Amino acid sequence: MSEKRRVFVADDHTIVREGIVKLVNEQEDLVVVGEAADGRAVLLAMDGPLAIDVLLLDLSLPKVDGTEVLRRVREKRPEIAIVILSAWPADQFGPRMTGLGAWAYLSKNSAAEEVLAALRGAGAGQRASDRPVANSRADKLPHEKLSPREYQVFMLLLRGRSNVEIAAELDLTPGTVSFYFSKVREKLCVRTNAEIAQYAHRAGLID
Repeated sequence: MSEKRRVFVADDHTIVREGIVKLVNEQEDLVVVGEAADGRAVLLAMDGPLAIDVLLLDLSLPKVDGTEVLRRVREKRPEIAIVILSAWPADQFGPRMTGLGAWAYLSKNSAAEEVLAALRGAGAGQRASDRPVANSRADKLPHEKLSPREYQVFMLLLRGRSNVEIAAELDLTPGTVSFYFSKVREKLCVRTNAEIAQYAHRAGLID
């Protein structure tokens, strides 16, 4: 049998994480080599000597959110393929995350077979054209025109983070975060951060 693909699982929900770990470890060709419940723990693991082929990453992580984890891992450990498994809508967030370097974006409603297929494809280094990518529209919505950093602060606001928390998480000054929010408001054609949340609701990004 060929060498097993080494998977690291990052999800803040214990029952979800444990279920994924059990599923992966039941496979003959896959093995979980580590897990984490927050983004900071993921980054600490990535800084260590642990050999990893695929990072299965949730976006809604505490301490450091999944989008920032994606950015830093792609920068420091480009040899690791990243598969996003998230509750956020695939049609809205999939193209953005694959554009930032994720190998695939899957919804948490995906069947187990889809998740395993993505882990195997990513771990085997399949061509990018073979990876599962959410469908995208020809006409972009306003939030899809945000820059990567603007998109990060937009997402963190939707997750309830304050300006100070966002600044600490992204290693920015609060003033810089405020500047990015001004650009987000301009591009979304809203006046306040509260209206940003209202826009996200209308766009189907949050309930």
